[in-house]
Amino acid sequence: METLANLESFVRSAETGSFSSAARRLALTPAAVSRNVAQLERNLGVRLFQRSTRGLTLSEAGERFLQSVQGGLDSIQGAIADVTVNAGQPAGVLKLSTSQALGMDYLLPLMPAFLKRYPAVTPDWFFDNRPLDLIAGGFDAAIGGGFDLPPGMVARELAQVHIIAAASPAFLRGKRLPKDPAGLGDFDSVAMRSPLNSRVRTMVMRHRNGAEMVAAQKPVMLFNDPDAVCHATLLGVGIGLVGVLHALPHLQSGALVRVLPDWHADVGPLSLYFASQKLLPGKTRVFVDFVTEAFREQKLAHRLSALNLPK
Repeated sequence: METLANLESFVRSAETGSFSSAARRLALTPAAVSRNVAQLERNLGVRLFQRSTRGLTLSEAGERFLQSVQGGLDSIQGAIADVTVNAGQPAGVLKLSTSQALGMDYLLPLMPAFLKRYPAVTPDWFFDNRPLDLIAGGFDAAIGGGFDLPPGMVARELAQVHIIAAASPAFLRGKRLPKDPAGLGDFDSVAMRSPLNSRVRTMVMRHRNGAEMVAAQKPVMLFNDPDAVCHATLLGVGIGLVGVLHALPHLQSGALVRVLPDWHADVGPLSLYFASQKLLPGKTRVFVDFVTEAFREQKLAHRLSALNLPK
């Protein structure tokens, strides 16, 4: 009878297209995954993969075998995860991808209580603003926006990501404020490049009454990182189109002033991404529930909405 390790190595290698990607997901070495698959092939007496320098391709027999065992493997893993959760013993390394600002300012303050409740879980965080392939990267969860959802992944919305125009008091001193987003083009600005294609992001801002207008920009500095946009804006480089997520602490302290308080851009949801509920291991399930509940208790979705900021 085949071991679960051999079957899991085969299925994850087929899903990700490489032993290396499967190894990251399984917390094994590529050599160990390759050995497990080779052992499975020897036991079955068939070749499951065609191997080449470009990666792995399932053979005809491999395609049939994957269709036969994939659902069963997922059911077994789901049962194991369910037993672990119900036993109250979530444990293991929890690999998370998130942005630095979100992680440092909003998630990290939650961790002392989380670790006290679940001492056997070890959070392992990667700060990155780019959408990632969560499965190939071996991540248990990610928090951010704009992630593609491969089969087996779901998203739980936490809040909306709103962008506002903001500047330092020193930068605005003696200047007449713009009346609408088009007027932003008369001022030096700090612009954001897309981390995916390096193009300057065009922001369509919406008035409280529903009117929309493209925000004009006259960049004197450009960044591919929203944290850097916020910091440059704090330093008085220009008016920045800054996420409320980044700007909120500085608006509260007075280090930033909101420009065009009736206008904002909505760039989509801030979500928590993870494997489908049925297959969640205990460590991931309790993290998802803990973060979701914390956002609800602290009313972070309300606080991060541009519509609820003081003018």
